[in-house]
Amino acid sequence: MTTESTTNTPTATADSDSRATMLRWITAAGGLATFASTFLAWTYTDAFPGDLTVYGYPAGLQVLTLIPALLTTLFALSALGIKGLGWLAPTGHRKPTLLFALAAAGTAWFTVIAIAIELGGLVNLEPGGYVAAAASALPVASAYLLPEDTRKAAAPKAIPSWAEILIIVGAFATGLIVATYGIDTNDNEPEVFIGYLITVGFGATALIKSGLMLRLSAITAKNRQITLISAFVAAAAFPFTQNTDQYTLVAVNILIFATVALGLNVVVGLAGLLDLGYVAFLGVGAYTAALVSGSTASVFDVQFPFWASVLLGAAVSLIFGVVIGAPTLRLRGDYLAIVTLGFGEIFRIAMGNLDGVSGPKITNGPNGIPNIPDLEFFGYNFGQSHVIFGIELGAYANYYLLMLLVMIVVVLVFARAGNSRIGRAWVAIREDETAATAMGINGFRVKLIAFALGATLAGLAGTVQAHVQHTVVPEMYQFAGPVPPNSAFLLAAVILGGMGTISGPLLGATLLFMIPAKLQFLQDYQLLGFGIALILLMRFRPEGLIPNRRAKLEYHEESADQAPQDPATATARAGA
Repeated sequence: MTTESTTNTPTATADSDSRATMLRWITAAGGLATFASTFLAWTYTDAFPGDLTVYGYPAGLQVLTLIPALLTTLFALSALGIKGLGWLAPTGHRKPTLLFALAAAGTAWFTVIAIAIELGGLVNLEPGGYVAAAASALPVASAYLLPEDTRKAAAPKAIPSWAEILIIVGAFATGLIVATYGIDTNDNEPEVFIGYLITVGFGATALIKSGLMLRLSAITAKNRQITLISAFVAAAAFPFTQNTDQYTLVAVNILIFATVALGLNVVVGLAGLLDLGYVAFLGVGAYTAALVSGSTASVFDVQFPFWASVLLGAAVSLIFGVVIGAPTLRLRGDYLAIVTLGFGEIFRIAMGNLDGVSGPKITNGPNGIPNIPDLEFFGYNFGQSHVIFGIELGAYANYYLLMLLVMIVVVLVFARAGNSRIGRAWVAIREDETAATAMGINGFRVKLIAFALGATLAGLAGTVQAHVQHTVVPEMYQFAGPVPPNSAFLLAAVILGGMGTISGPLLGATLLFMIPAKLQFLQDYQLLGFGIALILLMRFRPEGLIPNRRAKLEYHEESADQAPQDPATATARAGA
């Protein structure tokens, strides 16, 4: 029996390898067929968003199918050992290949179904649509049947410094192209944005599973200065890619939302304080700037220079943070959340009552403060177009670049504070306040510093928001509402992106702002959608989209402790 088993094992292994090779070739062929189908017409009418009627020129959703189809083919060929493609999947081929195949199939099938529903049946499809649907299903099935990767990740080969710099620059250039494509999708064509979400979602997951993102992280950590410069240049280049101010305004609002979310991350992510009224500090900064910036509706006949209004807005928000935090931060958990929620609602109601009837005339009540003039800094008017490097930039491009500088300041403050002695005390308080207090940390003082710093950063963003919107009204600063930023959206952005990180809230804020802006037909179901998304996130990825490395390590250790163990493993862990 032993001889028979030994004899059959090589044969079984050879059969398994042969089957896997065949499936990889089928996957590559299916991806190539899907790629070719995007050069065919998918419908005969231009009534469907994007011009899908042209042969030989992919457009709209066809492009969003073409890219993952091509990547599916490349990853399948890499698994076959094609020379020059081995670097594509350092940690394995099966999962990234399947995910790219799902991205292509998901976008293709969504497009076919959308054409049938919106135009009144499958008769509106051209042969290219049928080819795309059939071809995209093939690599999904074959990639799913592939065996799991068993080889260990190979050690990365050393590459020259100039190559690492090129990789970093290329990565940020690609990120700029992807972000610009999403922002520039037409608000009246939600189908294209849904296809974009499908492609980017599966594609980003595939890159993570392939190990390429891990390699990129190692390269960026090694070349930190080049990474920071590349990130800034890529972000600053965005307004130069725009022909109008329509989508630049979307980018400005995303930066404002992300900056405020990062400030909330100090309070929630680092210090562990559940603040449900944080948007009020944004309102404090906005109202302060509106009152002293020369608005015709302001009761104060003054016009401070920009730097003075920014400092004043941040200082007033700081004072409000201390005044509100001093009597309330001795509370914990749900009690603190209820008090901060009350503060947020009190601020909104108070701003609506300071109209000269229900209270002193300061804010014009529900009408707010309109006619806030554009910023002017050393003769540079932010409300006018300017030519830079031969390219004309509109008014919102000026505010975008200004908000980008504010974002950099906030990121630096967050990073420095998080790595400081105070930052470590915040983390200790967040993990176990009783133990931290027993170790000599003054919990109340440390939490008050976090609350005040978070309020200051929100007020700083609010001073710019007042000039971008040219008006401030109380309804802009609700706990929950159809338009961000509000406290519920800000908290969701921090949790969705990843608490305690820098890039997490930035990504969460971007998603939570762009999705409602692009999918306006779902406006009545936004809160339902976010609730479902957060439930799924807590179930499948409780650490957020971009987890804190320390929190992620603790989560996996806890999961390992709770997992069923055989007696030998349990004895070994107990002995250790």
